Amino acid sequence: MIGTEKESGVIRALVADDQAVVRTGFVNLLNTQEDIEVVGEAEDGVQAVRIAAEMRPDLALLDIRMPHKNGIEAAREILAGAGAGAGAGGATKVLMLTTFGLDEYVYDALAAGASGFLLKDATFPELLHAVRVVAAGNALLSPEITKRVIGEFVHARVSRLPVHSVGELTAREAEVLTLIARGLSNAEIASRLTITDHTVKTHINRLFAKLELRDRAQAVIMAYELGLVRVGAGSAEGLFPRSTAPPQ
Repeated sequence: MIGTEKESGVIRALVADDQAVVRTGFVNLLNTQEDIEVVGEAEDGVQAVRIAAEMRPDLALLDIRMPHKNGIEAAREILAGAGAGAGAGGATKVLMLTTFGLDEYVYDALAAGASGFLLKDATFPELLHAVRVVAAGNALLSPEITKRVIGEFVHARVSRLPVHSVGELTAREAEVLTLIARGLSNAEIASRLTITDHTVKTHINRLFAKLELRDRAQAVIMAYELGLVRVGAGSAEGLFPRSTAPPQ
């Protein structure tokens, strides 16, 4: 295991998967990149939490289904401990590994604070894109996953997010949250509402604080929970770009 000092511009990653072949494959692929360094490997959720606490990686790539402690539980603990300090780039971000057959877990992982999802059969370029997007502090929601998650689970499951009401937001904040859920970037929101980028960021920071949201991924779920966006109002694939930038 490599020391905890981070080289400038290098993404320090933890890979956790109980399947040795899959785990080794991801590790070897990531280590071919100059800007990515795998600083730890784990074969279950318990190890993942322990190594994340020791190494403070920028990114934890977690399989959703692992023995002893599943990926969702591990993500929740890693994210809870991330506030205590991480690498030079900030708190640890979580990228989940999943399959189409595990959509119900994907929704729970979003509520737990995961920033992105990657299918296990993803291509090498997709893997690298996902790691870099999430490590940079952005949310990565692939249409292949969100199309089914939103349609099947947002209104069918009890939310794991804090309970809130639209009344806690100003009219403008609710409008901004709706546009976030529709996949608009900060610049696009500013253009749509004829306001500055700085004003958009201010609204986002305030609504995140009021709704106790960690990132844009949770904001999307909250918009559906509050009824600001309805399933069937448009194609989920059209609502979710591959990456969306968080408030600056």
